[in-house]
Amino acid sequence: MIPELGHFALALALITALYQFAVPLYGFRVNDRALMATAAPASLVQLALIALAFAALMWSYVVSDFSVENVYQNSHSAKPMLYKISGVWGNHEGSMVLWVLILAVFGASVGLMGRNLPDGLRALVLSVQGSISVAFLMFLIFTSNPFVRLPETPIEGNGLNPLLQDPALAFHPPFLYAGYVGLSVSFAFAVAALIEGRVDAAWARWVRPWTLAAWMSLTLGIAMGSWWAYYELGWGGWWFWDPVENASLMPWLAATALLHSAIVVEKRNALKIWTIFLAILAFSLSLVGTFLVRSGVLTSVHAFAVDPERGVFILLILCVFIGGSFALYAWRATSLQAGGLFAPISREGALVVNNLLLSAATAAVFIGTLYPLLLESINGEKISVGPPYFNLTFGPLMLPLLLLVPIGPMLSWKRAELWPVLQRLWWAAVVAVAVAAGFLMIYQRGPWLAPVLLAVGVWIIAGALADLASRAQVGRVPVAVAWARLSGLPRAAFGGALAHAGVGVLMIGIVGVSFWKDEKVLSMNPGDTFTVGGVDVKFLGERPLFGPNFTGVKGEFEVSRNGEPLSVVRSEKREFLPSRQPTTEVGLLHRPTGDVYVVMGDTNASGQRTVRSYFHPLVSLLWIGSAMMFFGGALSLTDRRFRVGAPRPARRGVAVAGAGS
Repeated sequence: MIPELGHFALALALITALYQFAVPLYGFRVNDRALMATAAPASLVQLALIALAFAALMWSYVVSDFSVENVYQNSHSAKPMLYKISGVWGNHEGSMVLWVLILAVFGASVGLMGRNLPDGLRALVLSVQGSISVAFLMFLIFTSNPFVRLPETPIEGNGLNPLLQDPALAFHPPFLYAGYVGLSVSFAFAVAALIEGRVDAAWARWVRPWTLAAWMSLTLGIAMGSWWAYYELGWGGWWFWDPVENASLMPWLAATALLHSAIVVEKRNALKIWTIFLAILAFSLSLVGTFLVRSGVLTSVHAFAVDPERGVFILLILCVFIGGSFALYAWRATSLQAGGLFAPISREGALVVNNLLLSAATAAVFIGTLYPLLLESINGEKISVGPPYFNLTFGPLMLPLLLLVPIGPMLSWKRAELWPVLQRLWWAAVVAVAVAAGFLMIYQRGPWLAPVLLAVGVWIIAGALADLASRAQVGRVPVAVAWARLSGLPRAAFGGALAHAGVGVLMIGIVGVSFWKDEKVLSMNPGDTFTVGGVDVKFLGERPLFGPNFTGVKGEFEVSRNGEPLSVVRSEKREFLPSRQPTTEVGLLHRPTGDVYVVMGDTNASGQRTVRSYFHPLVSLLWIGSAMMFFGGALSLTDRRFRVGAPRPARRGVAVAGAGS
């Protein structure tokens, strides 16, 4: 009964989404405020119905109702409760329910928090959101119904993919989907602006919080996926330029460009047409990522390689929304008034360069990801585009952008002089050069590029601090005055500095793990010892392992330095029930200088255990930097200027009067 209730709720949600799409749009056309006002209640009803469907599916997983085909295929009664719950979205059908749920959450949020939006704009935005819900609810109901019953109820289920039975993978998809779907709000605002023919500072003020929330979610989702790949897959890396990884990176790059471009629209009423383009592009890339993961054209450990017929449905969705929005853009963009003029050397100019480099980097990733698929579809030839291509294209585009990061925020709007800004950054440059010189003295035989790139990371961090110091006029006014100025800065200033510093920390982590990694692969008996990354690792032996839904063996390794024991790390070989699929659990010792990484492999013909070990210098900075970027965005989002529409409904009259003056 509960699954049927969930299926019925999805059907009602589709009808509600159709209403949310059509009625407010018609109300806007005939200028009927009563019809336009129905958009917000419809979004709330849609959210309630989809939440009911999601709860019904989760209940089926929690109680192990194997009469539901989706539960039978992806769950097992012996699974821990966390993985029963996360199993809801650990498959194609369930993940699509989560997708439309998050989409409904964003739509309802616009309905609730956008009360001070103009009636027409609010109705159009929610109408576009409704159209997206219609498309994906139809896809879910007609091709991916998660509530299909089996003719006979099996005694036990097949279980979830063991690689997905991990805490990081329990939370990675919701954050990633929140990023993908959150960009639909920016897309809806862009389409609404094209229909209305108006883009102004108020529009940018409304768009920025939604874009920032989506960007934050994407940042955290990508970081969690990278962390999972690092410690769960056992291959010793954190990024492989996998097409599914690229599918999340492309909208993140576009959203980063959109965030910076919207600043120019808000502050200087410029780059309006370009900002609309980026808003459409960012969500379009999210849809492309959805197509890649769910169409069956990719086979990846974290892709849903399903029936290609479903991919045809998604391809149709892409044609409608991407093709339709860009056609509308081509038709209506010329009607938008151009913004203010600015000199090449100005904050606007720096943000334009930022956008161009990010867009070029997105294009490089897009080509490298889709070209092999396109070539295979044309002549059947299979090629692989891997790290060498991306390192030679993506890296050189990002390096000048990273060098520009500390300079851009210190330039004046409209017109600026470069030399005074460089003077305020002199100490940041000195620190960066000193770090590079120090590492060149230590590593006299190379790698030569590593100290230079390390200095770039330090330059970004020091530049973020220099920006705050410049705003507070540290060194030019008394300490008490400087402290008062610093304390009075808006939260967005601190959030931007923290996010930029996070980029620098991330850069240092990438340099460390890329250039100074140490690797050993050995066949070992208990008692054998090897050295990796300046520490000694001794194989103590192995013993049987029994878990709630797996069996295996656990190997223990003592890590010591100069004869002093540091820790004992454990690596496991597991075999999950009922699929008998093997997995490897990595043994990790986190140290300030880097991670000692131990992976226990199979036994060879002579009975020795194959052991692969790495030392990853500064690898923790990858996720520390990502966390700093996330919390920087969160801090900016708490700035009162980022609250949607800024003026509160209770003070509407005062705010409107102030805006008019």
